[in-house]
Amino acid sequence: MAGTLLMGAVAYDAKVVTIWDGFRDWFAAQGFDFDYVLYSNYERQVEALVAGHIHVAWNSPLAWVRAARMADVTALAMRDTDCGLTSVVVVRADSGIGSVDDLVGRTVAVGAVDSPQATLIPLSYLRSLGVDDVKVQVHDIGVGKHGDHVGGERDAARALMSGAADAACMIDGNHLLFGVEGTMPAGSTVILAQTPPYDHCNFTVAGSAPDELVERFRTLLLGMSYDDPEVRPLLDLEGLKAWRDGRMSGYAQLERAVEEVGFYDSAGNVTADDYRP
Repeated sequence: MAGTLLMGAVAYDAKVVTIWDGFRDWFAAQGFDFDYVLYSNYERQVEALVAGHIHVAWNSPLAWVRAARMADVTALAMRDTDCGLTSVVVVRADSGIGSVDDLVGRTVAVGAVDSPQATLIPLSYLRSLGVDDVKVQVHDIGVGKHGDHVGGERDAARALMSGAADAACMIDGNHLLFGVEGTMPAGSTVILAQTPPYDHCNFTVAGSAPDELVERFRTLLLGMSYDDPEVRPLLDLEGLKAWRDGRMSGYAQLERAVEEVGFYDSAGNVTADDYRP
């Protein structure tokens, strides 16, 4: 098979190089020529995908929403752990806050302005419950990384525990993580609200990508086994046990949130006033 499949990924953490170097070596052992390009933010990566500079983008859910507004794209594959996630709104157990209605006029800590799971989706969910009069306290760490950097969520959790905020938004997995690491000690918080399930990252492919290369990439991805000792450490670093076929049905909540706050326009232009990746 002639040609190299070129994938884009965002450098949100040093481990990204380890992960994709490892996958490149594994693909090479399968006789597949694969390489990757790192971007500092998702906006530039999406623009590179649409322009045809890369064939596939390892996209955040927000990057997927933008790409789908800019071009004819497909969700090729995703992690098992990208399917059916939820976000939670938590309060201190001793706060006396018993329902979302009690949040009206209070301070809600969120992650970065561009975080789907810790800002856009949970705030949209609160609005759907009739709670739109809150003071939003944003924790902008890793802006442009679309919430991949956990720092914003962790700072939101710290704000809650210190009393600087009355509630905090985060993905359900990080709520558990913060309990284990002691940021929010066990029993110190309660979940006030939990969003319906949504999907997270996916490999996004533009229509200009070579079909043969893309299909071979997909076949090899889906054929990776967690039982393979060469692959398992890479899958662990990337947070999955199996790759699955991509689906496009799990982004409705994020689409609605993007519309509500005017994050992108219908053509995918960045229109959020407070967002500078």
